[in-house]
Amino acid sequence: MSSSIAIASGKGGVGKTTIAVNLSLTLRQMGSRVSLMDADFGLANAHILLGINPKKTIRDLLKNGLPLEDIIETGPLGLRFISGGNGLIDILNIEKNSKYQLIRALNPIQKNTDSLIVDIPAGASENSMTFASAVDKLIIVLVSEPTSFMDAYTFIKTAKLDHNIHNFSIVVNMTDNEKEAEKTFTKFRNIVNKFLDANLTFLGGVPRSKKVQNAIIKKLPIVLDKNAELERLAFQRISKKIIKAGENKNNGIRFFSKTNE
Repeated sequence: MSSSIAIASGKGGVGKTTIAVNLSLTLRQMGSRVSLMDADFGLANAHILLGINPKKTIRDLLKNGLPLEDIIETGPLGLRFISGGNGLIDILNIEKNSKYQLIRALNPIQKNTDSLIVDIPAGASENSMTFASAVDKLIIVLVSEPTSFMDAYTFIKTAKLDHNIHNFSIVVNMTDNEKEAEKTFTKFRNIVNKFLDANLTFLGGVPRSKKVQNAIIKKLPIVLDKNAELERLAFQRISKKIIKAGENKNNGIRFFSKTNE
């Protein structure tokens, strides 16, 4: 059965896209058929981390009517990749109907996709919330900084109160060790649960390391680096936990839904 997962963050600069790319590839390494869509329209950069120069983007589907299969690129390990485009001002703030059109357009790939990963824009924008509401599982990337806590809380508050999203999976990025990551998560969960009745699940931490930074520069995802054992193990732990994480089944248009109209 296909599952859709959005990767979100309260603010930029916390490594959201790095998490999305490496989670996608780790799921591929575990045998899943994975499609990754960069939904940060006009400002997308997942293709850079994958070392791909996409010929077509989501813009070609929405503006020029190209079929979905014509804009899908093949990335490392056979990952199916859909680019959101970079430097494309005319799709920065697409209309709600266009977002729904895109969600419906992905229905045909369900037959050969076990996991759809959607890298959504940072923050609690309308674009972000539309896609966060349309997936089965929602991952929020967090770092141990007050601004990250504040913005992630705002995201969760908006998602919970305005969009009826209850289950949130948390990844703590740029951490020194797993114990510190869990401590950061517990601190954040306590803050959230003081004000909101939301279910937060800890997926794991991703190490702060020069290897991760070098991988970005080299356009080589860290999980493909055989010498980055610590980092690869971190993503393997996260991947195993997200498979079992709680789902959100909201009413309305959803990825891979038979009720999409």
